[in-house]
Amino acid sequence: MRYYAAAIQTAFDCPTDRSGIASRVGRMCGMVESTVAAYEPFFDVRLFAFPEFAHAVPIYLTIPELRKHLAVQLPNEHTDAYVRTCRKFGVFIQTGTFLEAHPERDDVVFNTSVLCGPDGILSTYRKVNPWIPWEVHASPHDLGGDPASYFPVAKTEIGNIGCAICYDWLFPEATRQLAFNGCEVAVRVSAYMDPWGATPPMDWWTLFNRARAAENTMFVVAANQGASVAAYPPFSWPGGSMVVDFDGRILAQADPGPGEKIVVGPIDIGALREERQRRRGHDMRSHLRTEAYTYMQGTRFPPAPKGAIDIETNNRRIRAARGQA
Repeated sequence: MRYYAAAIQTAFDCPTDRSGIASRVGRMCGMVESTVAAYEPFFDVRLFAFPEFAHAVPIYLTIPELRKHLAVQLPNEHTDAYVRTCRKFGVFIQTGTFLEAHPERDDVVFNTSVLCGPDGILSTYRKVNPWIPWEVHASPHDLGGDPASYFPVAKTEIGNIGCAICYDWLFPEATRQLAFNGCEVAVRVSAYMDPWGATPPMDWWTLFNRARAAENTMFVVAANQGASVAAYPPFSWPGGSMVVDFDGRILAQADPGPGEKIVVGPIDIGALREERQRRRGHDMRSHLRTEAYTYMQGTRFPPAPKGAIDIETNNRRIRAARGQA
């Protein structure tokens, strides 16, 4: 139960339509293959994580435009390619995000990452906390359904793996729910932009990765975009992809800055399980006084009305959450 994980950042040009997805998938599968081969004399790399928007970036501001140009249904030929790569090398891949067109709802687009393994797709995670007001993707919370399904955790031979996407990580509730769902390795699939990047004084990227690992006693494998402002004006993404252990120690980190980078770090599931079983101090999961926290007992940010997710609707929901409606 000891292996290495690779957090891989990409630096593709900004796509305008879905025709460019296949070449991106081919490049990422190739990066998996070369990483496995390069490190084989030293250790086994079994888990791979890619960034948010690795397949497509939401450059259009409305759902009809996103569905017309960039959104895809899942599973598809691209997830098939990831599964083939997993089967060939005996690895697990948390894909970068797809803009997902839900087959039963033509009024929504999800920001979605898929965990693939040798046996196929193991879990599908749809971003619960889009970066509002600008992201017009739907949250599963907008569509109702069973909240127990929002944060899936896959039980695999290399540990229990969960995922949350970018802005999700600013909500301690998201990773805490993953932990209570049994997560041992939390993958952060991210396009975390400057100035909230990997260098002081606003190094939120590093801060939250370490904090979420320590407060939930779990490993974090965090893959961030490394695209430059030339490709994605007005934003640039600082990279800094990292692997963090269950005490918040950074085990490996790519130097901040744009460009493709691969960083690998050790994951010891046996040590994690032993610590979780042994500890009585600093075990925040068992110390959680659930009755003490009342702020979750009512609705704060309400689900969106059907067919009405846009920037202005997001702004209205923000005002409602502040009691300013």
